[in-house]
Amino acid sequence: MGEANGTYRKLRLMDPAGMSRVIARMAREVVEAAGGVDGFALVGIRTRGVPLARRLALEVEKAEGVRVPVGLLDITLYRDDLTTVASSPVLKRTDISFPVETKTIVLCDDVLYTGRTVRAAIDAVLDFGRPRRILLAVLVDRGRRELPIEAQLVGKKISTSATEVVSVTFRETDGEDDVWLLDRHLETKPVPQAPRKPVKKTPARKTPVKKAPAKKAARGAAGRSAPKARARGKR
Repeated sequence: MGEANGTYRKLRLMDPAGMSRVIARMAREVVEAAGGVDGFALVGIRTRGVPLARRLALEVEKAEGVRVPVGLLDITLYRDDLTTVASSPVLKRTDISFPVETKTIVLCDDVLYTGRTVRAAIDAVLDFGRPRRILLAVLVDRGRRELPIEAQLVGKKISTSATEVVSVTFRETDGEDDVWLLDRHLETKPVPQAPRKPVKKTPARKTPVKKAPAKKAARGAAGRSAPKARARGKR
């Protein structure tokens, strides 16, 4: 799949050279899993499963000298969410020009996620006949399955979160070979807070204590002369 709106590039999973190495390895594994080059065919799920199937076929031809049949499959009418996708879905061409009976069919797709696309592809292939068996080859398995479907041939397996998206682009469909892990949520870094200025404590002002006025000395206290005793006169 291409890049989704509202996402940003988080991690590059494969560059063009890495994609070439992975697809070359997958081609060898396809031949081993199918038990040889006789009796198997590659079927690419539109859109980006088609260039993957064609490249696998080219690698097999380089290594084994045998041209493997390649089919194109549109699964639009087999989707379980067709009523929620569009009122008038756009159909693309399905081209499987070889008999599928008694063959091993290798379904090819760019990303394996919930498993619902592969379930629809299996139903579509069965409408052409009953293959000997069906294998699944994907460039990236990102986990988080909703149906019990697994790939037998995987280019790269990663664990993803619900907000992350795997973007696969091919020269044939997008003009470049690349695989990126995207995310819908930016990683927010904590905003550094300015250091707080130390608060200067103002010393408390001491309220002067007013001294109570000294009480006037009682009469007869020191500082005053005692009244002289009245002399007794002679009678």
